[in-house]
Amino acid sequence: MIATPNVGGHPGRDPALLKMAREAVLPGLVESFSTVLARFDDVLFDRAGDAGASQLLFLDGMRELRRRRDDIVAGFSTHLAQAWEALERGEPLSAEATLAGQVEDGLSLVPEHVLESRLAVRNFATVLLRDFKPVLSRLDRRLGLIAGALELQADTNPISPEHLGVAIHEAFADCELAPEVRLVLIKLCERDLQQPIGKRYEYLDEQLAAAGVMPQMAARRPAPRAPSPPPRDERDGFDGFQAEAGMGSAGEESQAPAWARRFADRWAESRGRLQGGGQAGYEGPGEGGDSLGGNQGMLLDALHELLQQTRHVREDATSAASVAVGQQRPLSQREMMSVLSLLQATPSATLRAAIGEDGESLAQRLKSEVLSGATRLGVDPAQARLDPQDEDAIDLVGMLFDVMLDERDLEGRSRELIGRLVVPFVKVAMLDRRMFVQKTHPARKLLNSLAEACEGNTGESQAERVLMGKVEEIIERLVAEFNENLAIFLTLEEEFREFLTQHRRRIEIAERRAAETQRGQEKLEMARQRATTELDRRIGDTTLPQAIGEFLRQPWQHHLTLTVLREGEDGASVGEALSLADGMLEEVAEARRHIVGKPWLQAWHPALRKVFASVGVHADAATSAIDALHDTLQGIAESRPELERALPELPQVALPSPPAQESAAVELGSKVDVSDFDNADADRFRRLEIGSWLDFVDKDGKVQAGKLSWVSPISQRLLFVNRRGVRFCVASPEELAVMVRLGRLRAHIDDGAFDSAMQGVIDRLDTRNATVH
Repeated sequence: MIATPNVGGHPGRDPALLKMAREAVLPGLVESFSTVLARFDDVLFDRAGDAGASQLLFLDGMRELRRRRDDIVAGFSTHLAQAWEALERGEPLSAEATLAGQVEDGLSLVPEHVLESRLAVRNFATVLLRDFKPVLSRLDRRLGLIAGALELQADTNPISPEHLGVAIHEAFADCELAPEVRLVLIKLCERDLQQPIGKRYEYLDEQLAAAGVMPQMAARRPAPRAPSPPPRDERDGFDGFQAEAGMGSAGEESQAPAWARRFADRWAESRGRLQGGGQAGYEGPGEGGDSLGGNQGMLLDALHELLQQTRHVREDATSAASVAVGQQRPLSQREMMSVLSLLQATPSATLRAAIGEDGESLAQRLKSEVLSGATRLGVDPAQARLDPQDEDAIDLVGMLFDVMLDERDLEGRSRELIGRLVVPFVKVAMLDRRMFVQKTHPARKLLNSLAEACEGNTGESQAERVLMGKVEEIIERLVAEFNENLAIFLTLEEEFREFLTQHRRRIEIAERRAAETQRGQEKLEMARQRATTELDRRIGDTTLPQAIGEFLRQPWQHHLTLTVLREGEDGASVGEALSLADGMLEEVAEARRHIVGKPWLQAWHPALRKVFASVGVHADAATSAIDALHDTLQGIAESRPELERALPELPQVALPSPPAQESAAVELGSKVDVSDFDNADADRFRRLEIGSWLDFVDKDGKVQAGKLSWVSPISQRLLFVNRRGVRFCVASPEELAVMVRLGRLRAHIDDGAFDSAMQGVIDRLDTRNATVH
């Protein structure tokens, strides 16, 4: 018989009911996890069949699961047991602190795969919290009551999705799994555990109600509705993406973006916060890493202040966003989200036009569109204004995309697709300002990948068109499915990353093909130059009989070029061809000395036939051509010009031509002195390692990253390919040094499109701030 607690007045802990609840839920949760885990190795095997280069990683993961299955289940069970024991002691365990506190030294760097795992289990928790919110709310209150009138919530309820996510993370923590395999397993848990976990929650809720624990709370199922955004004062976080990627309260795990560190240092210095003064400023990276840690708030506040200082410089006085505040009320978050959702689904013509133009500010256009769009909700735009925090979000996102569209090689369809992300990213910025300072945030990771796929992509090749098709699919899904649940970014980023893994295999093939093509062209150029040099050395300005001259300048030069290309500079056939030319010229000299009766060219017949065969002249045609050469020499020897003959018409065989000199995406101009460069720069390029990246800037300021793919052993020129493995620059170290002097070439900082654009935003704001002061 189960004891009924005195719910009317006794707040004490009830050990009997706690034991009943534990036995009703924990074994079932562990059993459900064990059941779905048993199916995962088959799923990994199926995934391996489509994983391409990652096939072995999934097969290894399958074997690891089979080998460690009992340990994995034990890890899952152990965490839930520890969390429940903490509840029984009256000291509920925080899931967030547990997940974030696994590194003792807060300054230590956490491996990226751990951060991704933590982010994935938080996403798992987000989905379950959303789907089982009513029953979880009842369980929080019922379990809290029997544990001693404790106030439980998602973070401290030992069976909440938050703690289940930590248990899953712990279950796989010690397994030797590739990062992509680990993430797939967590996503499988999200898919397969959702229904059984819901049933366990409902069963426990019914058992507690039957035992008399707050029976007045009826289990009702509300009609499905769109998830509501968090209150305005909770915007800095959202379920599944709190704090940093690892969800630590101070965000200590995530590496700070480079632009954020530079900006924080500069801003703190300008405010006198680095030393003394009683104010804590940006402390910079610690010994073990470069995290912003507790300075995120300061950084975001500094951005807000900088935006406020420069707003009147960036906007004209008649801007819709800069009218006098007066008695206007700020638009609520629900109103803002509704207007943005309308713009996301059907962007206005003026907004699309602003995306397509270089001159108009996206931020100003967005703010005008939001205030105009509010009329569709029945809001009088004359009586409404933007909340300052919302205005900052629009400003930052608008300027970020302005910089990205201005400075990156995004044209045509690529520009249009990236532009469609503006409104969704404004919504992200309003829901989670940490997007701007978290390097591992899934929204910025997705934007980085999409921008990389679009940059310089003109759709010329089949691979480029396939890539752009996938980009369009991802963006269409984001626009269609993103409401206020940011978990969609993690899902799409993971899917697109898997696609890029396959695409990069094609890039590697294209890159090798580009190097092979360049190598072939340079060998061809070398062979052609050798043939031209040998011909010039022998005949120079000498006047030769027509047939002899035509032979040496056409079939013989072509034959020598191909022979050098095929056998190299010192091949046996090269020597044979040179001897043929020397022998023919010697016989021309003998004919001019009127030596009569010599069997002209008889010793060279085999070599002559080989030359003619190389240009497609065989059998009788070759014999006729050799006879023409013979009769010409005989006519000269006998002083009988009428015997001299021209070569019969030969097949038109184009002589090899050198590869076009490429300008490395930069037109240097005819007035540039190409000898004016810094030798130190040229030396650095000679030592540049294969795989290094540089930024090439065209005459319009567009930047395209180029990877050093190959260095010619013949000309020492450097071959650069773009992100799709396509050749776009071949230049000597000296030419690259000239480009440095002209500002057309610079070091590449691999911060990703988001961070690079944010650095551009800060630079623009700093310039305007200097104007203000």
